[in-house]
Amino acid sequence: MRDARRGFPQGRQISIMDEIQLSEIKVFFMVNRASSSSSQAYVVLALYKFVPLDDFRVLRPILLELCRDAGICGTLLLAAEGINGTVAGSRAGIDRLLAWLHADGRFEGMEAKESLTEEAPFFRMKVKLKKEIVTMGVPGIAPQERTGTRVAARDWNALISDPDVVLLDTRNPYEYDIGTFKDAVVPEIDTFREFPDFVDRELDPTRNKRVAMFCTGGIRCEKASAYLLDKGFEAVYQLDGGILRYFEEVEAEESLWQGECFVFDGRVAVNHDLSPGVFVQCHACRMPLSPEERASDRYEEGVSCPHCFDRTSDAKKAGLRERQRQMQIAAARHQRHIGAVQASSKPAREGANPEPVQEVMMQGAAAQQ
Repeated sequence: MRDARRGFPQGRQISIMDEIQLSEIKVFFMVNRASSSSSQAYVVLALYKFVPLDDFRVLRPILLELCRDAGICGTLLLAAEGINGTVAGSRAGIDRLLAWLHADGRFEGMEAKESLTEEAPFFRMKVKLKKEIVTMGVPGIAPQERTGTRVAARDWNALISDPDVVLLDTRNPYEYDIGTFKDAVVPEIDTFREFPDFVDRELDPTRNKRVAMFCTGGIRCEKASAYLLDKGFEAVYQLDGGILRYFEEVEAEESLWQGECFVFDGRVAVNHDLSPGVFVQCHACRMPLSPEERASDRYEEGVSCPHCFDRTSDAKKAGLRERQRQMQIAAARHQRHIGAVQASSKPAREGANPEPVQEVMMQGAAAQQ
């Protein structure tokens, strides 16, 4: 390891066109509601909940029709263990989705976070059926039954300042390379599926008595903390609401965060005040790029960057260059080009050939929140 010091309600069906009162949404969900008075046009909603959904296959066409009818785009993941996703739309559209979820008691207490953006972060709406809403690949892990102790953002600094606490970043390299908490241990893993092997290899419940973990929005910590508890770790803590809630509730001058935070929408990364940071995303391999990386002679907008230059053929570069030209033409005409890169896409692993750019949501994303 590396140190970072450097439905419907059960029993009845409702129509998606039903009129549902919105006044109780704020208290029903743990939702940070974006101001409707803002001039920004799109509300980005990240949500998840681990809850048994025996009818998750039935819910797919209903949610897909609802979101499309409400003008919502993005991705929702459904599995027998719950729901996870990130979507965007108008204030009215997002309220309509929340109201529909509100009518199903199984989603009570669902984590739901909102942010605002001027540009549409997604172009399509997808509802996908999955084995897991965040993929760990370990049977029997049940976050809905037990997880680590949730620690409020205002109490987080005191916890992680304790020298006896192991502070663990559960995210991937392209995320923690942008920023992480001071003195956090970062696992060298390519995907969350590799997290259990990291724990088994590097941590010891007899030696590491207290472990505190964090991720972007909280969902990965639900499974990660449940796994540690199953392995016999006695005191496991998780940052309630993730890094983004920490940014919302802890003043910048008191923050122990270093750098920016990778996010799964068009902002790519955000500062402590949740404003867009300095990173952009490579349109070819989807890796986040610093200003220094964009100054490289291997960076060409929409075509290549230092991460993928040697892994793409001349023919592929030519195709990407043509796509970039078409995108620029569309932008000049104030049109949306369907090939535009979505910043919610998962970066390709180092050493792997970049995949064709497509609209893909990371797990956390919400897909890996």
